[in-house]
Amino acid sequence: MAAAAARSAVDLHLPIEGMTCAACVQRLETALRQAPGVVRADVNLALESARVAIDAGETDAGTVAETVARTGFAVRTEERAFAVQGMTCSACANRVETALERIPGVVDANVNLALERVAVTTVADAVAAEVLAEHLATAGYRLVLPTAADAAEGAESAEAEAAQAHDAAERRTVWVAAALTAPMVVGMALRELGYEDLHLMPAAEVLLATPVQFILGARFYRAAWRALRAGGANMDVLVALGTTAAYAYSWYLLLTLGEAADGELYFEAAAVIITLVLLGKHMESGAKRAATGAIRQLMELRPARAQVRRLDGSTETVAVAAVAVGDRVLVRPGERIPVDGTVADGGSDVDESLVTGESAPVPKQLGDAVVGGAVNTTGYLELEATAVGADSTLARIARLVEDAQRGKANVQRLVDRVSAVFVPVVIGIACIAGIGWLAFGAGFETALVAAVSVLVIACPCALGLATPTAIMTGTGAAARAGILVKDVDTLERAPALTKVVFDKTGTLTAGRPSVAAVTAGDGDENELLRLAAGVQQASEHPLARATVAAAAERGLTPPPVTDFRNHVGEGVSGTVAGRTIRIGSANFVGAKPGAADYPADQTPVWVADEAGVHGTLAFADPVRPEAASAVRTLRQMGIGSALLSGDAPAVAEALAARLGIDDARGGVHPVQKASAVRELAADGAVAMVGDGVNDAPALATADVSIAMGTGTDIAMETAGITLMRPNIALVPAAIAASRATFRKIKQNLFWAFIYNVAGIGAAAFGYLSPTIAGAAMAFSSVCVVGNSLLLKRWRPRLAG
Repeated sequence: MAAAAARSAVDLHLPIEGMTCAACVQRLETALRQAPGVVRADVNLALESARVAIDAGETDAGTVAETVARTGFAVRTEERAFAVQGMTCSACANRVETALERIPGVVDANVNLALERVAVTTVADAVAAEVLAEHLATAGYRLVLPTAADAAEGAESAEAEAAQAHDAAERRTVWVAAALTAPMVVGMALRELGYEDLHLMPAAEVLLATPVQFILGARFYRAAWRALRAGGANMDVLVALGTTAAYAYSWYLLLTLGEAADGELYFEAAAVIITLVLLGKHMESGAKRAATGAIRQLMELRPARAQVRRLDGSTETVAVAAVAVGDRVLVRPGERIPVDGTVADGGSDVDESLVTGESAPVPKQLGDAVVGGAVNTTGYLELEATAVGADSTLARIARLVEDAQRGKANVQRLVDRVSAVFVPVVIGIACIAGIGWLAFGAGFETALVAAVSVLVIACPCALGLATPTAIMTGTGAAARAGILVKDVDTLERAPALTKVVFDKTGTLTAGRPSVAAVTAGDGDENELLRLAAGVQQASEHPLARATVAAAAERGLTPPPVTDFRNHVGEGVSGTVAGRTIRIGSANFVGAKPGAADYPADQTPVWVADEAGVHGTLAFADPVRPEAASAVRTLRQMGIGSALLSGDAPAVAEALAARLGIDDARGGVHPVQKASAVRELAADGAVAMVGDGVNDAPALATADVSIAMGTGTDIAMETAGITLMRPNIALVPAAIAASRATFRKIKQNLFWAFIYNVAGIGAAAFGYLSPTIAGAAMAFSSVCVVGNSLLLKRWRPRLAG
């Protein structure tokens, strides 16, 4: 049953509101995983989101959202209204509601039959309007969608305005809290300096501290109550308990001692703690936005509007969302390219650095592919749009980066388990500290100060943010360098690699072979090449394209081919000019071993018919100029190298010797590469580097799969790591990025644990005042996130 549910699971990405620390993460994950119909649940504190796989037959997004609410949090939702055509009665209204509510991500749907409109509440950014329309169409009704331009501009504008409004509200709260707290801090400082007559009177402290405690600090009480009501505890519980104890004890002193309480109160300590925590959370929000900036930066590369040439020759400026595949898009010099496309007219140098990491502009001519987000530097371009919206390269890159950032490393799961018991343990330590001071003869005030300091110094937030912020920043920095990491598992395995296995053609070589020599047994090279090109014109293999190109250069016209067959890993065959031609390896065509002698950097291919072998074609594929330095860099990193190739062993060994590769294996059939990778992995973790298509079995077998590409290949969707440009030097750079990310994770966790252990101990033994403890707690998370942000400075070292 569980296996069937897993196979039919539907993924939901839920933005969560109300989480403040790692304890919240653990509590929410536990509640979700125990909910009926939930197959899997992972919560990310830094992204404030949950990734939940559900069995759609047992539960839905609305039920999951209710589970989240019962746990004390909320799923961020959005409500959209649409006109509906085809409804005639209340039964129709019920049917529309039912059809929409069955869609994963839809929380609620309410139809107004009189107005013929439906209000649909969905998980924020989870369900496109087109999906709603498609599902409703199957029920027999039509959802009227707004224009693409209006929808795109409105959504982006609303999201930006909401973010700005939230940031402004947080900033105002911090300023007001600081303004109310500052007089108390000044008074406290003057008292410490000996100016007893200048400090604030108790009545003034009450007037200033009370709104800070119960109005500006109300968010802590609300969050603490939700956590406790749901049977858990989080950072807000600690803050609420600590500050309330200090505030209440101050009132106790004031009521029992009267004027004698002057100078002995802790109103300012409670207010300072709340103000500092508010400031810390505001700074933390800004730091987290910076950590997630990679996706925003990628999507901001896309212009909002594009100029389109219509069929009648007129031009029109439209929103990018309104551009369709096949439209002609005009791009002037200096403008950013709005969509993926191919050059239909004009030519220019295009700066793709912010998309692929390639620093030098790339020449683009008729028929060349261009990527949306790149900058047209010099000439005029007219493009035919090939991919728009979610299918564009930028959108796919952003989706990959976002998926990697949502993932959870194994070390984070351990931290989450620790965080689940963190707050109860801290409360227990605070009680023990207070009782201990009393037991050793200290006064109640001393015991209270120690207990409050323990409560406010502890910070599960730092533990919860240590891993995800480093992963977000590290994957973002790698993406800017043209390295796309698909998932956290790949990122976690890459630092442990001991060997990198390279494919040859298209990986270590440029993948653009050319015919270097033609040898015909009867001396007629042109006829041999013409027949070979006739068969090869039906193939997409790089050697086939090189054969056809060589024939064209000699002005030869290949004859048509029939009965073409591709013999995987061996060669091709077909009938041309009444002869069955076989082209491929010596074994495939029946050539004798040693029948041809070519330089080690050339690959011979035999041509034969029914009568026997008639000659050979020798192909040369230039080695990438950075290949040798990449292998050398891997060796410096303590990582070995190996080469797997279908070429003759002599060819593979010669290339390996030239590049400094440790192990070379030639004559390896594609289906044998997977077993070769398993054999090489016997001594440690192995990465396989290939083109993502022909090497698919080997890539799937390796611990880490790395696909070469330009960012538009299907390998982007399948490999663990995709290199946005075909530069071998990015292979060690990708491993270096993963190592840097996990070094940062270890640093963050070390300091977070040390901070909590040392801070709680110091507070329990009376070495920290509540005010200093509050300041330390407030800035601990900021320090962890700030340390992660240092990864933004990471750049690959690409020696030529």
